[in-house]
Amino acid sequence: MKIFDNPARDSWSGLLQRPQLELEFLEGAVRNVLNRVKKSGDSAVRELTLQFDKVSVEALQVTDAELAEATASLPDDLKKAIQTAAANIEKFHAAQKREPVKVETTPGVTCWRKAVAIDKVGIYIPGGSAPLFSTVLMLGIPAKLAGCREVVLCSPPDKSGKINAAILFAAQLVGVKKIFKVGGAQAIAAMAYGTESIPNVYKIFGPGNQYVTKAKQLIMEDGVAIDMPAGPSEVLVMADESAVASFVAADLLSQAEHGEDSQVILVLNNDKNVAAIQEAIQQQLSTLPRKAIAEKALLNSRVVILPKKEAIDFVNAYAPEHLIINMNDPEGIAAEIVNAGSVFLGNYSPEAIGDYASGTNHTLPTNGHAKAFAGVALESFVKYITYQQLTPEGLRNLGPVVEKMAEAEQLDGHKMAIRVRLEKLK
Repeated sequence: MKIFDNPARDSWSGLLQRPQLELEFLEGAVRNVLNRVKKSGDSAVRELTLQFDKVSVEALQVTDAELAEATASLPDDLKKAIQTAAANIEKFHAAQKREPVKVETTPGVTCWRKAVAIDKVGIYIPGGSAPLFSTVLMLGIPAKLAGCREVVLCSPPDKSGKINAAILFAAQLVGVKKIFKVGGAQAIAAMAYGTESIPNVYKIFGPGNQYVTKAKQLIMEDGVAIDMPAGPSEVLVMADESAVASFVAADLLSQAEHGEDSQVILVLNNDKNVAAIQEAIQQQLSTLPRKAIAEKALLNSRVVILPKKEAIDFVNAYAPEHLIINMNDPEGIAAEIVNAGSVFLGNYSPEAIGDYASGTNHTLPTNGHAKAFAGVALESFVKYITYQQLTPEGLRNLGPVVEKMAEAEQLDGHKMAIRVRLEKLK
């Protein structure tokens, strides 16, 4: 990790950059995938799966027999761990339910807002070398709590043409029944436009690589909603002399092992811990099965040394997906953070706990989008409809106000909609 000691503010823009593919190449490649699936449906999905995942899949939908086989194949201790995590996630998200509140804005004029589940949603679950079955819980549970009628799940198959058993078990646990063996941008296209086998949906959720993220951004042009821009994983760790070097190293590596395009940033208030943390990184790195991936991610990573006030400003400018505050008074520092996806306070709150089982959602905005986007929550799976109801008294009280405003905007039809009613009430 390259060290930047007290960098000037006018140099921060370079330090805030995330690694990314050449945008023109990326967009062109993804548009090609979207157009092929839109035009040719299942046949395009199969061709693209063979091209990118190197496996031929004839039947795209997972069968009941495959689900049963997956459940039987998992060890009981893993199933119990998944069930424990699911219970915590459900508890946290169920607490987010809101009852409609009716407000009388003017005597006789009542307004309220009610949450209604999005009818059809799609869930994308990354597979490949790290099948993220935990993401099934993070997305399937709030979808179920919200009451979404149809939930479609897509995940890439392995070389044998199967979806990871833990992903299938988690899907059953949260009640997802329509599961398809397709990954990458072609999965996003299939859920957006629909194919002979895969239903189209109204909103698509789930993290992924830059191809998946670009596909999600492009389908919005066709009116399909997405949760947020959620690309390669990232973490920023703030640490001072109170931080434990081995903890910091482990937190950095836990994100670096996600993928070669992941990024980890370490922000220190002085250089006292730099050597100890770097040594701990090398010691722990040597034991990781995904060492090669983590090493490449570390090439895109940085150590930034700044005084406390400037460090907080830097963090807000970076807007990390995950923020770990391993400093004295972490709560006080967190109070000054306005841009972050999810925050972990103190030495004993590793980011990994939020990835799996604390209860919060791990589907979070990346690439600086935490400045304007929040992570997935129960509300992500609903939309709100507003209502208003007037009594005759309410129309008498508020109608003249609307008449005056409509007249000023030269919208006489609006004025007439009020006037005919008020005349009737005379």
